[in-house]
Amino acid sequence: MPEVHCFTSISFSYLDRARVLAATLKRQHPDWMLWLCLSDVEPPGMAFDRSREPFDRVVRIEDLCIPDRVRWTFGHQLVELCTAVKGPMLCRLLEEGAQKVVYLDPDIAVFGPLDEVVDLLGRHAIVLTPHQTHPESSRIGIMDNEIASLKHGVYNLGFFGLRNGDEGRRFAQWWRERLLGFCYDDIPGGLFTDQRWCDLVPAFFEPCILRDPGYNVASWNLSTRPITFDRDGAIRAGGRPLRFFHFTKLNSVGEAMLERYANGRSEVFELAEWYRRQLAAQSVAGLAPDYWGFALYQDGTPIRPDERVAYRNTPELQERFPDPFASGPDTFQAWCGANLSCGRA
Repeated sequence: MPEVHCFTSISFSYLDRARVLAATLKRQHPDWMLWLCLSDVEPPGMAFDRSREPFDRVVRIEDLCIPDRVRWTFGHQLVELCTAVKGPMLCRLLEEGAQKVVYLDPDIAVFGPLDEVVDLLGRHAIVLTPHQTHPESSRIGIMDNEIASLKHGVYNLGFFGLRNGDEGRRFAQWWRERLLGFCYDDIPGGLFTDQRWCDLVPAFFEPCILRDPGYNVASWNLSTRPITFDRDGAIRAGGRPLRFFHFTKLNSVGEAMLERYANGRSEVFELAEWYRRQLAAQSVAGLAPDYWGFALYQDGTPIRPDERVAYRNTPELQERFPDPFASGPDTFQAWCGANLSCGRA
């Protein structure tokens, strides 16, 4: 069995990103076993052939031990669901005997070897990376980045490392339970999917906090980790070799943050343009933009966020409507039309 098992979690709309992650990770660590956790169903006309994909193993949401899975799935929006399955997937890998597990978000590209993570997992049960490793020096930086960390979580859960052992399994079980019950984008309620939970990890466990600026570089920490290119083509972040870059929300909010914190340098934009080319080369045939198989009721009507919240917060509705995706009379969809204050026209 390989020493390191790595996994990522997606819907089909992120398959192009996961393919880029796989290509860049395998270039650095061909001996790692890469798992894909998939929370989706294929649209008509799309062929998903596992044998032609760059992942060693594929696990679908229905393969995970999630109680009352259909009702549980309905209560989550896309990002919430693909995040919530990380806990059950982690536990599955540990149960299957994986000794060192690394999670990477699908919109990450790996640019250098992650040997330090492997070494740290020889001495520590948990490895986390913080969003910021140095204080901001400007008011706008404090507002964009430090306050954002206070809202969204101190640690970037686009990456973590775990060693299989008593402490690692204790964390995995705790995290699985929290994500099964409370993995929601609800900042006013104190939650941001999985990240706010891990603010508690240093209090409950003994993690290693990896502060090397070359790990988990993203738009929100570029102010203290500027991207530079050496004459030999090597890429650095904050003066250290770039290990992996987190291309979150490229072409949207992430793009504005790149522009704000590039400090007039072009290197980060060259990196972003390179990533766009990789995505184009890995585009998924037969897939509509923003497709997600759990986005619609049975009749094709989009499910609204407030309908998901009403269902997950009301046990009586869950009991009355065991299949919340169904359409027709005496279904949850019909109940929403008649009872929610912002009901459908």
